[in-house]
Amino acid sequence: MTSHTSKGTALVTGASSGIGAVYADRLARRGYDLILVARNEERLKTVARRIESETGSKVQIFPADLTDKSSLAKVEALLRDDKSISLLVNNAGIGSVASILQADVDKITDMITLNITALTRLTYAVAPAFVSRGGGTIVNIASVVGIAAEMLNGVYSASKSYVISFGHSLQKDLADKGVRIQTVLPGATATEFWDVAGYAAQKTSAITMSADDAVDATLIGLDNGELVTIPGLHDGDAWDRWETDRRELSKKFSNSKPALRYGVKATAAA
Repeated sequence: MTSHTSKGTALVTGASSGIGAVYADRLARRGYDLILVARNEERLKTVARRIESETGSKVQIFPADLTDKSSLAKVEALLRDDKSISLLVNNAGIGSVASILQADVDKITDMITLNITALTRLTYAVAPAFVSRGGGTIVNIASVVGIAAEMLNGVYSASKSYVISFGHSLQKDLADKGVRIQTVLPGATATEFWDVAGYAAQKTSAITMSADDAVDATLIGLDNGELVTIPGLHDGDAWDRWETDRRELSKKFSNSKPALRYGVKATAAA
């Protein structure tokens, strides 16, 4: 066991495996105590025991199904009330590769509940608490398919587009209040996500990144002050150009008359 001086507590959702478990490990090694949230209690216990023995961090497990309202409410209350929490990693999520003609709409609705509703409610719970505590960090895990929308299931892609847009808004609302927001866009990552999504072969694809590499890159991005981190994007300036073009385009939407290409004879406003 190593000596340990806490930087506060990090709450990580989806922490029983994959990216979430790696986040838990890396944050403990950076000096955080942990609250680990996931459905699978036995897996959480295994992760917690290993991290405690290797790092000396205090690790609390909090088994919860974030698609269940009562379970979600308990995590929200924890984020509001536990003054030691200084970092939230909204990692829990599920995906799909099925088209609209193949997917089960009930499972898709569960995806929306976890990927959007739970992430939103946890953020809304902790953001005011961080402001009152004088600071904190929220890391929201999106995906490159939030931009490359045609790659996987459309609702999954849309849920990650939501996380990206939500992050921009949070950065605008909270930047001057001492709360940091980082939006992370992993590409294909070698985790059980692909087993659940229905395409296990992706885990061994030549374009698939290890969870360790993805999280290590993301944490360095956080250290460097990135608002949006894309571990697999080698040309970092490409994102800056994309963002500049998006913001410039947004200035051109507000007009009282339809564009000439529609051939509409504009009428005066009432």
